[in-house]
This record gives sequence, C-alpha cells and structure tokens, in this order.
Amino acid sequence: MMQHIVMNKLTVPNLLSAARLFMAPVSFWLIIQTDWLWAAVVLVISIATDISDGFLARQWNQTSAFGGLIDHGSDAFLVATMLFAEAYLGLVPLILPILVLTAFTQYTLDSKALTGHPLRSSLLGRYNGILYFVLAGFPIMQHALNIYLLSEIAFMYFAYVLTISTLISMSERLVTVLRLRG
Repeated sequence: MMQHIVMNKLTVPNLLSAARLFMAPVSFWLIIQTDWLWAAVVLVISIATDISDGFLARQWNQTSAFGGLIDHGSDAFLVATMLFAEAYLGLVPLILPILVLTAFTQYTLDSKALTGHPLRSSLLGRYNGILYFVLAGFPIMQHALNIYLLSEIAFMYFAYVLTISTLISMSERLVTVLRLRG
C-alpha cells in the first residue's frame, strides 16, 4: 500500500517540479558568482520545467493536490533563492525573498494543502507569483545577454512595488481567513 502511494507521487510532472528544488542552490551560486550566462541557462531550464510539469500533468491526467503543492513550492523556493542571491548583490531588497517564502507558507497553510487539500490562490497572488519569476529573471537575462533595458534604480523600484503588492496579497488572505473563522 505505501509503495503504491509513493509511486503515485513519483510522476514525471512531479519530478519536473522537484527538479527546480535542486536547481535553486545552483542558481544561487551562479548568481552570487555573477556567472550570468550559466545562471540564464538554469533559469531557462527552470522555466521549461515549470511550463512542462503542469501541461504534462493535465495531458496525462496526473493532476493532484500533492502535485500542485510540489509545483508551487518549488517555484517559491527557486524564486526566493534567486532573490536572496540578488539581494546579496544589492539588486533587490532583502525583505522581498523573505516575503516570498512567508507568503507561500501562508498560502499553503490557509489552503490546508498539507492535509491534502488543493491550493487556493487569489488573483493578486497569482500575478505576484508570475512577477517574482520576471523580477528574479530580469537581471540574470540582462547581464547574460548584455542588453540593459532597466537601470538598477528602476529595477529596485519595481522590486519595492512587488514587495508592497505581496504585503497587500498577504493582508487580503489574512482578512479572508479571519472572516471565514469569525
């Protein structure tokens, strides 16, 4: 019985999601070493696995609450790790990667995902998740391609706007949970 449960979780889509967990420390190291070309390669592979895992899960009828949790958890860990490296380099405020992890933890707990329930996202939370990837990937791609579309000041401004947006999203989720309990 236990082997059957484990085998149901070891699907190709879930393994693709989990691969991002292993790419996170590699990405961190490449960013702090300013090895932008290889950091870009890891970023592109990460994005490809993120696109592929959900598509394959739906195509092969392998969607599950666990799959959603591993997918979103891997995204949050990878993005936060990249943002921590970028904070180390002074590209983003340190509070942002901390908030990414805190928001994901809140999202997981509010959805009761650890007890097998599917994750319940909000529209703002969904947009923030996409923008975390954009924000984390932007300096990597700018440096790797040697094409600078945003100044560091403009980039930092965008990071602060996303920080505020994350705080708003977390506040909305907290208010919703308190309203449901009260």
